[in-house]
Amino acid sequence: MDKIFTTERELRFGDCDISGTAYFPSYLDILNSVNEEFWAVMGFPWHHIIWNERWGTPTVHLSCDFSKPSFFGETLRFELGVVKVGRSSVTVRHRISCGEEIRWSSTQVLAASDLDKHISIAWPDAMREALETRLATPEELGF
Repeated sequence: MDKIFTTERELRFGDCDISGTAYFPSYLDILNSVNEEFWAVMGFPWHHIIWNERWGTPTVHLSCDFSKPSFFGETLRFELGVVKVGRSSVTVRHRISCGEEIRWSSTQVLAASDLDKHISIAWPDAMREALETRLATPEELGF
């Protein structure tokens, strides 16, 4: 199994400001959709875990470094790697590029949370196993 999850997103008109430059709040919305796709690929679609199992994965920490602007119509490649799995949290790294040019990067911590009690919970066993199979060091990921 590849340790890096990769997907692409085209920057749409609504993702950009009037000059055609990607607007950073839209970046975060896109990043969230990438996370949602990653969970589905692992076998844990959000619509199922949220509505049927009543747990979710809110972001509890997020840092971003923007190195180059992106523009309306460009296709961005999102790479996601799991670098740490805790009792109820996971740290993921993101690298976002266009062609060979890195545009921005992010480190994000998500936590398993009971959606009714609003408290952190331990990862369900199957989820922990899925995350641990993708676990890699930043050196192994290359970002």
